[in-house]
Amino acid sequence: MTDIKNWDVEDTTFWESTGKKIANRNLWISIPSLLMGFAVWMMWGIITVQMSNLGFPFKDDELFTLTAIAGLAGATLRIPASFFIRLAGGRNTIFLTTALLMIPAIGTGIALQSKETPLLTFQILAFLSGIGGGNFACSMSNISTFFPKRLQGTALGLNAGLGNFGVTTMQILIPLAMTMGVFGALGGDPMPLVKDSGWVLGKILAGTETWIQNAGYIWLVFLIPLAFFGFFGMNNLMPISPNIGGTLAAFAKILFLWGLTFAVTAVGLYLYLPAPTGLGLLNMWVALPLIILATLMIMKLAAFGEMKTNISKQFAIFNNKHTWSMTVLYLLTFGSFIGFSMALPLAIKVIFGNTHVFDAATQAWVHAKNPNAIPVFAYAWIGPFVGALIRPVGGWISDKVGGSIVTQIISVVMVGASAYAGYLMMQAYQSATPEVFFQPFLWTFVLLFAATGLGNGSTFRTVGVIFDRLQAGPVLGWTSAVAAYGSFIAPVVIGDQIKAGTPQNAMYGFAIFYALCLILNWWFYLRSSSEIKNP
Repeated sequence: MTDIKNWDVEDTTFWESTGKKIANRNLWISIPSLLMGFAVWMMWGIITVQMSNLGFPFKDDELFTLTAIAGLAGATLRIPASFFIRLAGGRNTIFLTTALLMIPAIGTGIALQSKETPLLTFQILAFLSGIGGGNFACSMSNISTFFPKRLQGTALGLNAGLGNFGVTTMQILIPLAMTMGVFGALGGDPMPLVKDSGWVLGKILAGTETWIQNAGYIWLVFLIPLAFFGFFGMNNLMPISPNIGGTLAAFAKILFLWGLTFAVTAVGLYLYLPAPTGLGLLNMWVALPLIILATLMIMKLAAFGEMKTNISKQFAIFNNKHTWSMTVLYLLTFGSFIGFSMALPLAIKVIFGNTHVFDAATQAWVHAKNPNAIPVFAYAWIGPFVGALIRPVGGWISDKVGGSIVTQIISVVMVGASAYAGYLMMQAYQSATPEVFFQPFLWTFVLLFAATGLGNGSTFRTVGVIFDRLQAGPVLGWTSAVAAYGSFIAPVVIGDQIKAGTPQNAMYGFAIFYALCLILNWWFYLRSSSEIKNP
């Protein structure tokens, strides 16, 4: 039965006899679907590095815009996606949002077959890849409705943690898929590398033939069967989604709200991006809040009928101060995870792939190809892998000891690790042999990723404690939407500071933000007179 009318998982008898089996089936279809969402969304962090290695005619700052655009689109699409489950049902939502990932996957495969493809085409495809980022909000909102509160940390940690393996899967699978003609004549011709590249086992020398287009095509192998399983294997919970109106009506609601969001995001990017792509009128810190506010306003004004009623009910979360405190704390954890995942590969390429010598005559730094350059693809996956692997552990520990104490501990770690990472980046970017700083740099970022993974699980647990079942889903979706802007902020901030010659300032700025989050978490959830003690 696709639509389930009776659902009470807080009733132990119902959970053991009926609920557990249904919940677990939906969870294990949800996890790989979310994994694919992350993979398609985040693939530009790897694709841009290989575009540089193949000699695509784009500057480093232009390539950084591709990762930033994908990040911004994915984050903004999460805002309406956080409301999809109540409006359209879990099964309908997960199927459609997974199937839509085929559009950027196929488009990217086609576009990458020619170096003459204009930058604007890649920017549009990066924009469409944001569909994968949006999927997280509806996926987490959906799974939160299937499990009892006592298992929320573990269930959400599994969904998010294993789903986040999409980042690592992408970082390992794309370099591997690019080494061979997986799809034969249908996949197009290879291109020779202009610069050395690599994969998880080391370097791939310049001159080697590479099928970069497989970075898009490879995901169809997984997306086609997953769409099938989502449509025929998942369920809509009618107590949570009482007025779906049928499958096609549900699809129409999703496409309508996402269409509005795409339009708002496109206008925002046009005002933000520099010429010739955009007008360059707004800086990032103005563009982001304007896009968020405009998306919320358009959703509320353009909705009609039952959709308008449901959206108005869910907008009640914005009247709760804990929605805002948890939004900041989730930006601390997931925002850092996704931001560093997006920005780190290209940052490694620029900082450790070149030598940096100060020319006294011109009073400027001279950057040249490093003969001992670090193979980016051999190392970029390690941090996200650790962060995703440890994420369910953070949920499990938080179920035992309380989410906020875990958040407090990881905040301390992130302050120190971020500041030290900035110091190492400064040393490397002022060195003729930057590779000597790479090992401590790598392990510092692995520590940062581990802390974000643990913190992701702890913030989920805290949301489950603070909010009731009807509000927890939208809150999870909303907080994940705002936190996903880390995937836009980090590439822009790190890219701008590298261009300015001061990469350390990006990490020092993040360390200050983490310190403020530490104080916020203590004030709301740990001090003796706090309104909600957790623990």
